[in-house]
Amino acid sequence: MARLPIINPENSTGKALDLLTAVKKKLGLVPNMTRVMVNSPAVLEAYLQFSGSLENGSLDAKSRERIALETAEANKCEYCLSAHTAIGKMVGLNDTEILDSRRARSTDAKTTAALHFSRLVIEKRGAVSEADVEAARKAGHTNGELAEVVALTVLNIFTNYFNIAFQVDVDFPVVKGLSAAAR
Repeated sequence: MARLPIINPENSTGKALDLLTAVKKKLGLVPNMTRVMVNSPAVLEAYLQFSGSLENGSLDAKSRERIALETAEANKCEYCLSAHTAIGKMVGLNDTEILDSRRARSTDAKTTAALHFSRLVIEKRGAVSEADVEAARKAGHTNGELAEVVALTVLNIFTNYFNIAFQVDVDFPVVKGLSAAAR
């Protein structure tokens, strides 16, 4: 059970109602994560603006979802694993691509480099080395793409930590984290 109230859009007013209405218009539903975030409309608004801005970046929806899956797996966030598995399928990722993303790999070298770089950002808490940056560049990533990988990783760390801290109820088909042996 969530540690903060799950706000019902029908009982909302003002900024909270406006934000939840925008979420429903965009997604066709209002996920529990956004219903909990709206306990502070500023938090939900910040999340929506950050994620919305990155949707207009150079990385496509599949790449963004792969990074979200990798980050959720690294942080052991069941809510985000479940949500991004469902969303990943909606943007065209197959089961193998979803599982590979969670393991920070892909059959495509450029995608693997992005996922590996994201994992290094998490593991090193941002303190990646010049060699780490150069390896991602050698795989074909531009400076802008690398900036977006870091931004997407941080955005997903925020949602992972938010959902873990407040034990947000999973409202997607539940996906469990991989065991250490399965990674």
